[in-house]
Amino acid sequence: MANCKPQKKVLLLCGDYMEDYEAMVPFQALQAYGMAVDAVCPGKKAGDCCRTTVEDSGAYHGYQTYTEKPGHNFSLNATFDEVDFSKYDALVIPGGRAPEYLAMNESVLNCARQFSDSGKLIAAICHGPLILAAAGLLKGRKCTAYHALGPVLIDAGAHWIEPKTMMDCVSDGNLITGVIYKAHPGYIQLVVKALGGKISGSDKRILFLCGDFMEDYEVTVPLQSLQALGCHVDAVCPKKKAGDFCPTAVHDFEGDQTYTEKPGHNFILTASYEGLDAWSYDALVIPGGRSPEYLALDETVIALVRKFMQSKKPVASICHGQQILAAAGVLKGRKCTAYPAVKLNVVLGGATWLEPDPIDRCYTDENLVTGAAWPGHPQFVSQLMALLGIRVSF
Repeated sequence: MANCKPQKKVLLLCGDYMEDYEAMVPFQALQAYGMAVDAVCPGKKAGDCCRTTVEDSGAYHGYQTYTEKPGHNFSLNATFDEVDFSKYDALVIPGGRAPEYLAMNESVLNCARQFSDSGKLIAAICHGPLILAAAGLLKGRKCTAYHALGPVLIDAGAHWIEPKTMMDCVSDGNLITGVIYKAHPGYIQLVVKALGGKISGSDKRILFLCGDFMEDYEVTVPLQSLQALGCHVDAVCPKKKAGDFCPTAVHDFEGDQTYTEKPGHNFILTASYEGLDAWSYDALVIPGGRSPEYLALDETVIALVRKFMQSKKPVASICHGQQILAAAGVLKGRKCTAYPAVKLNVVLGGATWLEPDPIDRCYTDENLVTGAAWPGHPQFVSQLMALLGIRVSF
């Protein structure tokens, strides 16, 4: 992680059918910055899972509201009934459908009230403020949320800030609120700064190499983690331009002999691939999923990867992303890990294979950071930060 010993401790309040990104992005980003994050759910214990939902714009299909699809299974790492709330510096509440029923749980409301009464930071996004409204904590407070919550939050006494964009956030004393997961860069940055964090070295430009059916977490978690630090991040895809989207894949481990795949969010690209000036970027990030299989056949992609590796600029690749590195011939003599099924590509590509045991382990070899799968994001992002000279200190 960014610091050897976590100096801040955050409680993530989870529930079944919370929004997928709104749980995992802050969970892994804050860990990457050196914080300890405990994810808990009433009625569940450490090691149990919460099901999540992928909530996306219905405009792609002509719908008047967002769509919902099954997301990843989110693993809890602490037990709600055993948590001492006084040991935490902040409470973070994801949105999705979970807050609807968590707002009726008295133990959840007492948890929120304890954080409020002690003046500790509370951050809630999307439908998360429903819990704060039910706990009576929004009277006279400025807040925003998913726009459909406006009437109920006004009735709860909040000073409602109507969102102008889906990226809006509002800070009022110890309360931070955001509209939806698109607000994560500003939302998470506000959390870090409210906890006394100082970000240095973040004047970096980072390029993400995207493709259709890249893994959902493996693009958005590192991308928003870096944006929250203040980095300029561009996401591009061959044959696509800024504003186009790539469909993503939710890869999960559900007891089968290999991972399962479900449709993920539609990921919006921020820049056009054609005419890209690779030399203007300080680092390259390659998500996994299924896109590397065909991106590895694109000569322009191969040339791009070779440029970064030959220039010794940081390259961070995760999961199946190493298929592209192998095809580009840049792994000869390097040390590298990947998703275990990609070991053949890595070894035949001339690299020394590093076993990903446990699966969240990542490695740095000179300018190259590699990881096996999305559970390794805290290490993956932290090791890339170290290569870029980015630091979060408290």
